This record gives sequence, structure tokens and C-alpha cells, in this order.
Amino acid sequence: MDEVWRRDEIESPCIKLCVIDPATRHCMGCHRTIDEIGDWSRMTPQARTDIMAQLPERAAAAKPKRRGGRAGRST
Repeated sequence: MDEVWRRDEIESPCIKLCVIDPATRHCMGCHRTIDEIGDWSRMTPQARTDIMAQLPERAAAAKPKRRGGRAGRST
């Protein structure tokens, strides 16, 4: 019965941590934009692949800068 519902599409990168950064308009969980999230089910497989390739770079850019420790006190 499960074979009937199997789809050969790229799965959503959603991790159910849906918080939108107001400055970048990216989700802090999956790092997609609001528009990408809304359009995901209607996108072509190639468009999804292109977005998936960008997500690691977006995640690295969204990582908060460390402010504690010795380096934080010396500034």
C-alpha cells in the first residue's frame, strides 16, 4: 500500500523549527525563504535541487557569532 504514495521528489528540508528571521526572511530551521517554502510543492525538481544546494551556505551565514569567553571580554 505504501508504494502507491511513494513520490520520486526531493523531500522538504523542513525540520519543524519554523522561525523566520525578519532581516533575511529566511527560516532559521531549514534556511529557505518564505517564498521558497510557500512554492515548494509547486516547484520543479531542478528548482528544488538548486535551492537544496544553497542551504548549507545559508546555514553557515545564519550561524550566530560567538560573543562569550575571553575574546568577548577583550573587545
